[in-house]
Amino acid sequence: MSLRLCLLACLIAAACASKDLLKPTKWLSANELENVPSLNDISFERLENMPLQKGAQLMEKLYHIAHIKHDLTPNFVPSPSNIPVKIVKSNGERVEAKLNNYVEKAKAQPGFGEDEVTIVLTGLPQTTPTIKKAMRKLEQAYLQRYNLQEQQKYAQNEQSQKNKEYETTSSEESSQEWKSAKTTSGNLIIIDLGATLTNFKRYAMLDVASTGAMIAQTLIELTNKGVPHEIIHVIGQGIAAHVAGAAGQEFTAHTGHKLRRISGLDPAKLLAKYRDNLVGLSRGDADFVDVIHTSSLAMGTPMRCGDVDFYPNGPMQGVPGAENVIEAVMRATRYFAESVRPGSERNFPAVAANSLKQYKEKDGFGKRAYMGIEADFDLKGDYILEVNEKSPFGKRAPAQKQISYHGLRHEI
Repeated sequence: MSLRLCLLACLIAAACASKDLLKPTKWLSANELENVPSLNDISFERLENMPLQKGAQLMEKLYHIAHIKHDLTPNFVPSPSNIPVKIVKSNGERVEAKLNNYVEKAKAQPGFGEDEVTIVLTGLPQTTPTIKKAMRKLEQAYLQRYNLQEQQKYAQNEQSQKNKEYETTSSEESSQEWKSAKTTSGNLIIIDLGATLTNFKRYAMLDVASTGAMIAQTLIELTNKGVPHEIIHVIGQGIAAHVAGAAGQEFTAHTGHKLRRISGLDPAKLLAKYRDNLVGLSRGDADFVDVIHTSSLAMGTPMRCGDVDFYPNGPMQGVPGAENVIEAVMRATRYFAESVRPGSERNFPAVAANSLKQYKEKDGFGKRAYMGIEADFDLKGDYILEVNEKSPFGKRAPAQKQISYHGLRHEI
């Protein structure tokens, strides 16, 4: 029996057993269900060539069908020897490895683990232009962040611009400001989990918990070799955001410590999961968990996953400018990449609010925050902001003035 017919049988049985399982508005007719493609018939390329609304509706149907009887049990766990890992040096050189040997190769690099260690888990295969471009932008941004020459070049350009605007600035003052410019050093590791998700069915059936436990073992190995857990920042993309959460949970269970930070870039809806098990990214998986939702009503989940959850333009199928569900997912990666670049850390000011309407009516609450690399670790709750359709995506300008903050008029 095909997956589609199995799901139809589940739907009919569930509806007969209890009409409370799904609201009537969520029911699908037999004809509608018959037109839903099977997991084998869906591809990432097909989703990228499908209009946003149509792709979002398809993902919503798949999600609701899959969760009627919880019959989709995750069964795909990639082999550690098949997961590519790229160790990116600050000079742009790359050391190729696999999940089962990257720790040894990383520790062999001079100075590795002496400062910030960023580990990116990809959640989609880099087989389409949209996905490739987003990952390229993220890697380039971290090269700029960790490359001292790039940072100095940025500082010089900034000071040069200031000198043009303020001709009274002396060369001595200019030199002093350049020397005091903020610099950051660190190491970037890209664990290309997405490369193993060669088709949509593997993506849908990924065993998040088991894969996360496998990632966690490498993080434990890193810390056992002298890398402090306090400097490890794990970034998970799409379904890999949940893998990152599972890895954080496993790391804490084995070490008694928490990773410094986990960032979820548009955490995915989980189509397959074990019944009665809580799986996926959540607050507590690291000292600080921040999340960016860019396709919460399509491939992404609308559910809060972190200490702080950012919803650019509010919960929606896709953020402005995204023409399909794949592009909507990858916008979270593009936004984070933009915030990583020196000088752009505060491109995405946001305020706590429950809806874009509330934000626009200047009726949010709390202090202003920044989505992306500069997110404060003490942030809690849901934050709203507006973004541009094209790069640069951040509006930079201060977020809307908000009124309802402790009953006082407060300039955010």
